[in-house]
Order: sequence, then C-alpha cells, then structure tokens
Amino acid sequence: MAKPAAAPGSTGPETPPDDSLYVSRKLFVRSTSGYFANWRWILVWFTQILYYGLPWLTWNDRQAVLLHLTERKFYIFGWVFWPQDVFYLAILLIISAYALFFFTAIAGRLWCGYACPQTVYTEIFMWLEEKIEGDHNKRRKLDAAPMDGRKFRLRATKYAVWGLVALWTGFTFVAYFSPLEELLQSARSLSFGPWETFWILFYGAFTFAFAGVMREQVCLYMCPYARFQGVMFDPDTLVITYDESRGEPRGTRKKGVDPASVGKGDCIDCGICVQVCPTGIDIRKGLQYECIGCAACVDACDQVMDKMNYPRGLIRYSTENALKKKWGKKDILTHIARPRTLIYGGLLALICLAMVYGLATRSDLRVDIIRDRATLAREVADGAIENVYRLQVINMVEHPRDISLSVSGLDGIRIDGEHVVTLPAATTETVTVQVRVPSDAASPGSHDIFFEVGVTDAGDTTVVRERTTFILPR
Repeated sequence: MAKPAAAPGSTGPETPPDDSLYVSRKLFVRSTSGYFANWRWILVWFTQILYYGLPWLTWNDRQAVLLHLTERKFYIFGWVFWPQDVFYLAILLIISAYALFFFTAIAGRLWCGYACPQTVYTEIFMWLEEKIEGDHNKRRKLDAAPMDGRKFRLRATKYAVWGLVALWTGFTFVAYFSPLEELLQSARSLSFGPWETFWILFYGAFTFAFAGVMREQVCLYMCPYARFQGVMFDPDTLVITYDESRGEPRGTRKKGVDPASVGKGDCIDCGICVQVCPTGIDIRKGLQYECIGCAACVDACDQVMDKMNYPRGLIRYSTENALKKKWGKKDILTHIARPRTLIYGGLLALICLAMVYGLATRSDLRVDIIRDRATLAREVADGAIENVYRLQVINMVEHPRDISLSVSGLDGIRIDGEHVVTLPAATTETVTVQVRVPSDAASPGSHDIFFEVGVTDAGDTTVVRERTTFILPR
C-alpha cells in the first residue's frame, strides 16, 4: 500500500494508513492570526487568570476557593460545603454534560477548540516554543539539524521554560486542595508533604508531556470525545467546512486572476490551512474526527482570500444543509432551534434552575440524630424513662452561633440538662442529650418524637426539626 503524502508543515504522513491504528509524526504548526485566533487567546487568558488567580483570592480571612481535603470541607467564596453536600457535585457534573451536549449540537467542538485544557496549554507551550526556537520553518530546520551547541542551548531553554510552567501549574493545582499559605511556607524550605510532592510532580509532568510533547496525539488517540462527537452532530450543526462547490477545481494562479478565466475554483492549493491545523488534517477532505473546531484554518484561508481579492468564507463555520441548499446566515440561525437543541437546552435550563433553587434554599444548620444503642431505654430516679441521643450539629456558616434544643411528641417529654449549646464557626459538634418521659405518658413500644434545633442569635431565625423515635419498655 502506498504511503500518503506528507502534509505541509509536518514531517510525517497526513493521516494514518488504513492498516495502522497509530502513526507517530511531528507537526511544525504555523502560527496564525485573525478573528478566531483572537477568541482562542481571549479564552486562554480568561481560563488561566481564573485558574492561577483563584487560590490567591481571600474571603472571610481565608482562601476564597479551597477544597480542603484534610478538614473535609469545601470553601467556595461565601459557601461552605460538607461531605453531605456531595449531591451538588453530582448536579454540577450533570449540568456540565448537558452543556457539552447542547453546545456541541449547535456548533460542534467549541469546547475542544477554545476551552479544553489540552488546547489551552498546547497553545501556551507552542507560543513559548515559537518565541524560543522561531517560526514553523525555523523549528523544522532545527529539528533536522545535528545536535550542536546552538541546538542544545535552544532545546534546553525551551524545556526549562516548559518545566517551570508545568511545575507552577502543578503547584497551583495542589493549592486548590491544600491552603496556599501552607504551601508557600513549604516551598521556601522545600518541605512539602508526600502527597503534595507527588501531585505537584505528577500534574506538572502530565502538563509537560501532554501540552509540550504529545500535543495532537492526545486529541487523536487518547481523548474519547472525538470518537463519540458524531452522535451529537446532525445536518444543522455548525462545523468547520470547506465549500467544495466554490473551491474546486483547486490550483495555483497569479494574484487577482479571476478563477473562472482559468477554469479553477477559488482554492489556490497553498496548503496553509493544513500548516496551521494543530492536528495536521486537510479540512478540504471534509469533516474528520481529528478536527477540534479551533477555526485556525478559517483565519488562514480568509487571509489568503484577502490577498487574492476573493470573497472570504471558502473555509467557514457552516452546516451540511446550508452547503447543500445554499443557505445564508439567517437561514442557518433559524435552524438552531430544532428538537435536539430544544430538548438539550430545556433540560439544561431545568437542571440549572434546580441547582440555583437548591443553593438558595440550602439550610446553613444541619442536624443528624443517632440513638445510643448501648442502652435503648432506662428508668431513672424519679421513675421517668430516659433515652439517650447523640446529635451531630453542623454549623455551616463562618461565625459562632448559639443554638437551643427542645423536644416534642409525647406528653411530659423534656430534655435533662443544658438546652443551649455554642457552636464554633464552620464546624461539627456532637451533643449528647438525655430525653425523659413519664413512664405513663404512652403505651410501651416505639413512638415518634421531634427535636427542634434553633439559633438563638439576634436576627437569625433558622430552625431545624428532625424526627426520631423514643422507646418505652414493657
């Protein structure tokens, strides 16, 4: 079987042969500029300012965003989440999934092209590589040259800079799970704990390997999203498309020559759309699973069309139906609202509203009642029957609170001992409570009773009512 021709800007085959599942190749991607490139860099700046900056923000004299594994508490600005709140994480994952389905059905792999960490860090590492080693042609020549002092210096500098970025990325990742102040103190003396050391090096190493070394191989062979994205596409999904009816037959010609006069289409077969592609594909062959929807080829082709004095849009965001039926932008927009997107969008909106409602009505005082199983019931000195309970009370706000305890459900029921307890800020307290009932208050057996736990602080009317059982012996 003949090997496929090498793509411009690459040293290996453009696509793997039919009898191979994996082909190692090295791309020297050409940088580009334009409308979509600007949006990619906006997303790079936004995501990285968010990622690197959040651990440095403070809120109520503590780290604003801290998923504190040791304390088993998640601090997110004014909220404190506990292990009992894990269902919020489940809802967040469901929202993420439906958002992915919704936006993919509308405009293809927007996540992959603009906000995926693999895309973002690859963009950063490629920019650093270009600043150190030069443009795509200089990098190709450097790669082919024998090792000498200049090549060693450039490669060592590049890997050192990549390594620093990767280590800082790993350090920031750990700062979301361990207080930043403690990490900074450990960094000064190089005395990180074992798990902190592991995750800084592990996350840093994977950032270095994925964004710096493997790059498009991660998208082509490791990411599962490319394999099932087709399930979410339909003929009205916006994807990167090459207008074959306008571009073919392709061929070279002088600037400003009317394509019809030389029997050609608008495509001058310059190959720049392939050179700027981060996965090295030729979009002129149609939609391929390797396409991450970054639109680099759109920017590159538009610049070529400008130089040739041809209309832009030979490669553009469009839909299968739009190409077949020659639709304009207005027709494409009117087909965004269709059964698939309406279902995804409706479900996404409902789940988001449910999440917002749940957070808005979330109680900041929680009580769990555990019966003392060592002694289910006992008779005390005054002839009353006593049951013992352990109340685990969670104060979910970041200031101390005084709470009062009361009980109801049976005639003459009362709490023996203290009725008011002080809870420290954002903590769990276990309170042992003895509840007594006159022996003749009810028939022997199990009876429902209710604990009322209320905050006594001025202006705070929070009350939690929990049901449990009281046992009267025979």
